[in-house]
Amino acid sequence: MLINDTTLRDGEQAPYVAFNTEEKLTIAKALVACGADELEIGIAAMGSKEQEDIKELLSLGLDVCMMTWNRAKMSDLEASLSCGVKAVDLSIPISDILIDVKFGGNKDAMLRELENVIKVAKAEGVYVCIGGEDSSRGSLSFMKEVMRLGRELGADRFRYCDTVGIMTPMQIYNDIRELVSADILPIEMHTHNDFGLANANALSGLDAGALSVNTTVIGLGERAGNASFEQISMALKHLYGQTRPIDTLGMRNLALLVANAAGMTLSPSAPIVGERIFAHESGVHADGMMKNSKSYEPFEAEEVGSSREFPIGKHSGTGTILYHLKQLGINAERSTLALLLPRIRDIVTSRKRVLDDAELVTLYRESLCL
Repeated sequence: MLINDTTLRDGEQAPYVAFNTEEKLTIAKALVACGADELEIGIAAMGSKEQEDIKELLSLGLDVCMMTWNRAKMSDLEASLSCGVKAVDLSIPISDILIDVKFGGNKDAMLRELENVIKVAKAEGVYVCIGGEDSSRGSLSFMKEVMRLGRELGADRFRYCDTVGIMTPMQIYNDIRELVSADILPIEMHTHNDFGLANANALSGLDAGALSVNTTVIGLGERAGNASFEQISMALKHLYGQTRPIDTLGMRNLALLVANAAGMTLSPSAPIVGERIFAHESGVHADGMMKNSKSYEPFEAEEVGSSREFPIGKHSGTGTILYHLKQLGINAERSTLALLLPRIRDIVTSRKRVLDDAELVTLYRESLCL
């Protein structure tokens, strides 16, 4: 299972987002350090500045395949070849909707153009992925036709794109299983998150036999975004048992890097990288975690450079209060806290903010005087 990360292409296509050259270089190096197998690094046809950035990225000499995205047009391919890339995605629409929009419904003309571009790319010794735009709204029979044509011409991979994010994991599994069973070309998953299913659909495609998956850091991308690099990476490690060279400690820094470059803020509850995902306020959960760190966490906070916290809030129990007081050198009796919890709940509910240690000590001492 390979991760082909497209933060520098599809991620940057998110509305209101634009990365400068230095940000791109830093993101690329961090992605490789965090375990990306391949990078999709831009669209050469955008012009000279994008081409300069692509050349800069290639000059880093990172030990991963770097690919550009192209329409299946000769002018796009030529722009990519001029940058010195050794791998390209050549995108064509698969659904009738987009074939009508982009080629006036003329499939034959589209396939002839694809054929010409693949021939030139392979003559240049370039790795070719055929990007099946809007695969999920196209027919499997037409996809197979495109894949067979690609195989005859020497193409290396087919990208199944759920471009508007309409698939369910079961639908994806069935489609990919049929394509894999046809044994034409290896399949890459490209899933969008319009219904919040990008990660699930990507993994379902891998379950069905797909070779690789496109991701973006923090799921950045068109509309609701794409499958998330950090979430897919950790799922492959922990849920699939894949041995991956992941710098898990760098995951949160990578997420913050991309979020800052995109002018966005990370959700505190974001899986893997959120600052609050190892905070346990519920009395039942906090008590369990204090007894066994595996009680209510799927992996250790330290793995991703985070730390476990027990905030003093509305749902805290006496165990949490005793824990904090003990950390402060106060050995309280559980029986003395009967009046304290209701007061904490009232304060936190009214002001919408947990207590800090100093406030807890003050309340505790006041309760002793009641």
